Amino acid sequence: MFENMTEEEARKQILESVDEYCRTYHNKRKPFEPGDRITYASRVYDSDEMTNLVDSALEFWLTSGRYTDEFERSFADYLGIRFCSLVNSGSSANLIAFMTLTSPLLGDVNGKDRRVRPGDEVITVAAGFPTTVAPIIQYGAVPVFVDVTIPEYNIDTSKLEDALSDKTKAVMIAHTLGNPFDLRAVRAFCDNHGLWLIEDNCDALGSRYEMEDGWHFTGTIGDIGTSSFYPPHHMTMGEGGAVYTDNPLLNKIIRSLRDWGRDCVCPSGKDNLCGHRFDGKYGELPVGYDHKYVYSHFGYNLKATDMQAAIGCAQLKKFPGFVERRKENFAHLTGGLKSAAKDIEDKLILPVASDHSDPSWFGFMMTCREDVDRKSVVLKTEAAGVQTRALFAGNLTKHPCFDEMRGNGKGFRIVGDLANTDLIMERSFWVGVYPGMTKEMLDHICMAIVEAVK
Repeated sequence: MFENMTEEEARKQILESVDEYCRTYHNKRKPFEPGDRITYASRVYDSDEMTNLVDSALEFWLTSGRYTDEFERSFADYLGIRFCSLVNSGSSANLIAFMTLTSPLLGDVNGKDRRVRPGDEVITVAAGFPTTVAPIIQYGAVPVFVDVTIPEYNIDTSKLEDALSDKTKAVMIAHTLGNPFDLRAVRAFCDNHGLWLIEDNCDALGSRYEMEDGWHFTGTIGDIGTSSFYPPHHMTMGEGGAVYTDNPLLNKIIRSLRDWGRDCVCPSGKDNLCGHRFDGKYGELPVGYDHKYVYSHFGYNLKATDMQAAIGCAQLKKFPGFVERRKENFAHLTGGLKSAAKDIEDKLILPVASDHSDPSWFGFMMTCREDVDRKSVVLKTEAAGVQTRALFAGNLTKHPCFDEMRGNGKGFRIVGDLANTDLIMERSFWVGVYPGMTKEMLDHICMAIVEAVK
């Protein structure tokens, strides 16, 4: 059918057909009816994403390419930050962000050894997702766990000084379900003690926080920020993540670690951009050894594909609207629960935005009061067709992956107790606020929760 067409004409026809296919078969949704399953998250997309995906596939470049370049530029522009590196998942983003702090290039920064070494400590929380903590342990550094606050569900900054030791090198924590942690206090603590700050922004993309100099997106206030583009998150590529920073040195290390540990900065398919590919001296290699294959770090291959980036480029154009819908849905649930049951706050602790914040909510978190059984509420809510989730690990230190460390008393440290963390583990759950939810779905969620706590 293409024999009398140019490649450009054939491509145009294919993409027009893909657009029509998506509009016909993918963008039809029947009205919500009670009994339909309401998931905590779902993809929101249209033919823009599908045509971008096929457009990339037709090029068959497959690895990172022009769409990756476009996404990294556009994402950095959206956040107002200098450097962005696309990776294959949010967990990989956290891995690279932490491992960046272990680089030999940080052995002397402004006269101080800033490099994280095995045995050094990193302050974090146990109430969250495991891949915020896993890289710390896997490298041989020591996570220092402090408690969180309720109903913000973020780090209790009054415990930071108690967590500090002469081995502390960094703070690595997440913004919980879109609600920013106290960035004023944490940033000041890190600045006062010369510590790195990694913001795990995987559940908070689009959230903003007001610092003394004005509003900033979360993920851009620390030294490094991370995002995830897994389907339930604020925007999606299927899989995918990003690592971002304003620091040129950190960006150099991030790029190297993502791309096999290479010293060379040439992207895939391009050679000798510096003009010195064959005349440098590195380590104990012979002079002129091919710079394309010189390794300054023990790195990985954690790039995303250009097909993923193509989807991301379309999603990013819709993203500001996604954020607004999440805020609206969160407000609808808050108002709906309070109006549906006058005593709802005698049964459930409802979520509250942190001071100085404008959250891009990932979920609507609730904690059952002492006389309310969480398991019963969750089972009844699920039976009404509303999907629920725990706050991920609850208390990560209670999980089997910590059995050996708990047994020998080595590998991590807890400051004080984790009373609120344990309370969240035992009594908290959350429901979704993703942008594809309708008023009818939100009203049903409210009704299901109110009925469950009666």
